[in-house]
Amino acid sequence: VSGVCFSADIISTVEFNYSGELLATGDKGGRVVIFQHEQEVGFSKNRPHLRGEYNVYSTFQSHEPEFDYLKSLEIEEKINKIRWLPQQNAAHFLLSTNDKTIKLWKISERDKRAEGYNLKDEDGRVRDPFRITSLRVPVLMPMDLMVEASPRRIFANAHTYHINSISVNSDHETYLSADDLRINLWHLEITDRSFNIVDIKPANMEELTEVITAAECHPHQCNVFVYSSSKGTIRLCDMREAALCDRHSKFFEEPEDPSSRSFFSEIISSISDVKFSHSGRYMMTRDYLSVKVWDLNMENRPVETYQVHEYLRSKLCSLYENDCIFDKFECCWNGSDSAIMTGSYNNFFRMFDRNTRRDITLEASRESSKPRATLKPRKVSTGGKRKKDEISVDSLDFNKKILHTAWHPKDNVIAVAATNNLYIFQDKIN
Repeated sequence: VSGVCFSADIISTVEFNYSGELLATGDKGGRVVIFQHEQEVGFSKNRPHLRGEYNVYSTFQSHEPEFDYLKSLEIEEKINKIRWLPQQNAAHFLLSTNDKTIKLWKISERDKRAEGYNLKDEDGRVRDPFRITSLRVPVLMPMDLMVEASPRRIFANAHTYHINSISVNSDHETYLSADDLRINLWHLEITDRSFNIVDIKPANMEELTEVITAAECHPHQCNVFVYSSSKGTIRLCDMREAALCDRHSKFFEEPEDPSSRSFFSEIISSISDVKFSHSGRYMMTRDYLSVKVWDLNMENRPVETYQVHEYLRSKLCSLYENDCIFDKFECCWNGSDSAIMTGSYNNFFRMFDRNTRRDITLEASRESSKPRATLKPRKVSTGGKRKKDEISVDSLDFNKKILHTAWHPKDNVIAVAATNNLYIFQDKIN
């Protein structure tokens, strides 16, 4: 029904695979939808360029709602994160998680089927053994392409609190999962045990001052990972130092400006996402109002800070009252680490060029996103006289928000999730 959005259809995660050929989305209804890039080759003067659309490749139910009878808690089916594994053969593998259970899925294609069995007819009925007078050799016959998704491993019962992150390690054998207070390290082949590598749970829960908000493995060094906290700090840990990484190797924190301190300072400094650059030299963190880029060799302050929607600073009181101040925005790098992207309200998303320091605000909406149309930059007016193309801060729709974005690992193709709609944009080539 047009204009109606069911809660189960709200997209909760977006992720390209390592080649960018596949794009996976997870939703609140526990479903995973995979899109495949259909190539359409065109030629420009200099080089052939690949254009094409992403079409649905496979859809499957990853998680179902459950009930924890011991704690009388409902476990919702919402997919919190999806992470692809590097492709090793014809099949694709991905990890998907809800609040409690991580699953490893195999996505494979079948375009042949066996025919000519001895013990059963073509329709599957068992033949009378006394009527079998000759031996037939079954043959493989072509059939319509079928994409199958099958769960290969289920990693359960390791998290007391809600899982917020999963990250595949660069050794491609292990991965980590993080909840509010603990981080576990898993082997992809072993489901019945994991190693607890971070535990920040205090002996007395009344002394709890911070929680883990995100965690990620380093893209090249399999012993290094980072995790961010609700206090706005990031800890880098090295698993070679100790089995339990409660003592960090590096601690990244920007000193707070006392003049800008307010009731909301602690809430808006909470980090909602952390991402290593592809090079492994930098990491990016997203808090409520800004994106920061950190050099791993410099802990005392970020090397770059980009304001995402500074015009909301005067609106923090109403954002606190409608709970929007607790929204968790994600961020992502482009393939060459030269640009970054993150979401905002009113279905706006922001892109920052790290080399030129230019930034742009674009809108993902049905009105502005007609196929093949060029997106027009949007501007928000913060007061005074509003120009013709500007939108007033007071007319922003806080129910329309872009929390989840992904950037193709090689090309300038981006995926943006706006509530229950997925938008895919690409560079316009003249």
